[in-house]
Amino acid sequence: MLRFLFIPAGNVEGITMPKKFLLLPPSLLPFLLLVTLSGSAAALPEHSPVPGGVALLDLGRADQPQPMAKWGAQPLAVLPEKGRWVALLGIPLETPAAELEVTVQHGTLFSKKTVSVQIKHYPEQRLTIKDKRKVEPDPDDLARIARERTITEAVKRRFGDAQPDTDFDLPAAGPLSSRFGLRRIFNGLPRNPHAGLDIAAGTGTPVTAPAAGVVSNTGDYFFNGKTVFIDHGQGLISAYMHLSRIDVADGQPVNKGQIIGAIGATGRATGAHLHWAVILNNTPVDPQLFLARR
Repeated sequence: MLRFLFIPAGNVEGITMPKKFLLLPPSLLPFLLLVTLSGSAAALPEHSPVPGGVALLDLGRADQPQPMAKWGAQPLAVLPEKGRWVALLGIPLETPAAELEVTVQHGTLFSKKTVSVQIKHYPEQRLTIKDKRKVEPDPDDLARIARERTITEAVKRRFGDAQPDTDFDLPAAGPLSSRFGLRRIFNGLPRNPHAGLDIAAGTGTPVTAPAAGVVSNTGDYFFNGKTVFIDHGQGLISAYMHLSRIDVADGQPVNKGQIIGAIGATGRATGAHLHWAVILNNTPVDPQLFLARR
């Protein structure tokens, strides 16, 4: 006699079922689970082809060997998503409305993909910094800043083979304050745009890794204060700045949700907060794009 199972609506071990009861033979249940799981994939960032955004490029079926993609000499992350290979291109904040060309390699075959960058206007933010050296550094400060920039630029250029988890969690509890891309004026002087996302919280609030990775650098920098960089793989790097303390070490693997430090006000800061930066293909991009599909 053929027996059947009732499967209720809702989630079964993390799998969303249709909004009605299903009547299935027990022999088909493993097949159903296999089909459901094989169609799942980590959420990619939101497609946003604007300065400071991320463009997603479809490179073909994921049942074929993984292709390679480059923007100029810069390799791009290529990830599977819903049965397709998808390249992730971080677009620099200073990019005008233009066509960007990406080279794709499938084995020995090469092709081109283009991304049409759209215009985006970011608002202005004016801030007053009490420590004037943080706005107009003296010669010794400038020498230190140059040394530190050499270190951090090398960290941001890293490109490993590990497949990154792009489904990020917010790294600290607190309201979002200064958004990505703000055109900043410090003490009446124009400075670089805000290349991260600020989370307002009190000193000592835990900061956690938004996804698994390896700590690629820690340091106490002139502008950024106490900082942690995490390498998530394939040119996806995240950074956590103005910390009051650092709880991890260079080269240490970290898991999603693991505490890496605590919020503070070190470096150039008007008060306690976390400056969270996300770098993709050596380009700062809007961290909120990695939270959008929740």
